[in-house]
Amino acid sequence: MTTQTTTEPRGLDPAVFWPGLAIGGGFVLWGALAPESLTVAARWTLAGVIRSFGWGFVVSTAFFLVFAVFLAFSRFGDIKLGREDEAPEFATSSWVCMMFSVGMGIGLMFWGAAEPISHFGAPPHALAEPKTKAAALVAMQYSYFHWALHPWAIYAVVGLALAYFSYRRGLPVLVSSAFQPLLGSAIHGPAGKAIDVLAIVATLFGTATSLGLGAQQINSGLNILWSTGETNGISLAIIAILTVAFILSAVSGVGKGVQFLSNMNMALAVALLAFLAVCGPTVFIFNTFIESIGEYISNIVTMSFRTAAFSDGSWLSSWTIFYWAWWVSWAPFVGVFIARISRGRSIREFVFGVLLIPSAVTFVWFTIMGGAALHSELFGPGGLLAAVNAKGEAASLFVLLAQFPWPALTSAVAMFLVAVFFVSGADAASVVMGMLSSRGALEPRPTIVALWGALAGASACVLLVMGGLKGLQTASILAAAPFLLVMVGLCVSLWRGLMDDVTGKTTAARPSPADARPVAVARAVDA
Repeated sequence: MTTQTTTEPRGLDPAVFWPGLAIGGGFVLWGALAPESLTVAARWTLAGVIRSFGWGFVVSTAFFLVFAVFLAFSRFGDIKLGREDEAPEFATSSWVCMMFSVGMGIGLMFWGAAEPISHFGAPPHALAEPKTKAAALVAMQYSYFHWALHPWAIYAVVGLALAYFSYRRGLPVLVSSAFQPLLGSAIHGPAGKAIDVLAIVATLFGTATSLGLGAQQINSGLNILWSTGETNGISLAIIAILTVAFILSAVSGVGKGVQFLSNMNMALAVALLAFLAVCGPTVFIFNTFIESIGEYISNIVTMSFRTAAFSDGSWLSSWTIFYWAWWVSWAPFVGVFIARISRGRSIREFVFGVLLIPSAVTFVWFTIMGGAALHSELFGPGGLLAAVNAKGEAASLFVLLAQFPWPALTSAVAMFLVAVFFVSGADAASVVMGMLSSRGALEPRPTIVALWGALAGASACVLLVMGGLKGLQTASILAAAPFLLVMVGLCVSLWRGLMDDVTGKTTAARPSPADARPVAVARAVDA
């Protein structure tokens, strides 16, 4: 039997930092000097990826869900993420609350009303007549599909691998560490470095996509409330201001303010949902939840394997493949987060918790936001679909809130929620990129964290200038495509590691100290 130990890595890893910086910085420089050239090249590359490899995103994401569920029900389900005698580090109630907090973010604020309304006006794959009750049901079904079990299976696979090899094998918190059964000591060589570079690039552009969406939504809210107009200039200013805020948050080492804002954010998000449910069409929302969940469960296999062969390839690339790519690009960051809070849990507990808790949040969120929006279109004043078509998806939430009491107050609350989600999420993502480029150092240098944060903000600016939402979608898919291959290899490596575990070829190592954790991730956990 072999047991591995953890030593705290120190210092910058040039073999990871400089290639990652060159890719990110080169993208920003290209976009600043020749935006039209970058747009043409990105669109041409995207078309090739979707045409030749779109099926890869579809089948891989379905595989991740099946693989995660299989591990939970298999003999591997009893394996501890840590020593055999180690109890969970966090109580189940706290763990559940933290899972709930991870399941919220800019994406849910942006798409909560926008996605169901968009599908209502143009049903996926022409499965229903537009603007009908049947279209509304399909809209809810696909909103659940894009936000529930499948994305969290992507996070579960990465988080489980990181937790297993960090807390069971005592390796650094790096994506390359999860390839130890396949690569052996080569995880410290060029192959391992390349894996960590791909993880940084995916995280960088996933973060930039979220920043761009958040800026667009705040811009839309400001325009609706105070007629400021919606321009790239305003969105770029919003990104600049909030980028400074999250960089200061990430490098300051002062977590109390972030904790307070995070707790306030969760309370406000729950209050906003309760407000919409109580003041809105409550009975319709409950009915929507029951019927749309049934449709989702009934059609999950068909939806999971739908490709461009006999369906609308353009729709797939704009929606399903974009989402799968976005989740893949966020997998390194979210994987670190959920791994960090899951020490001492069994694989079975981990998988069920990661899949079911955030999915439940998704069901409730989209049922209330989407249900209220669809009821307005079917039976009320409407106007949301027209607003989405005229002003873009970012306007949908504020148009919906305008149909309820106190629209100025609720819209201001919504913008505050987006801003704090922006700051806290980008804060933690910057620290994770710093970790990946610092040999897994649990507290990377503030200057490195600040540099990655600034690069993420600059990338978001370039993407907005490149083409708004389309530009954000393009970057997510292109950055995620190579990391998708990494994730497939990660599953194979995890399988090999678990097989060694159950056959006695390795034993659990003593995990690193409980207080050794990334600063921003620790803030999110403690919040």
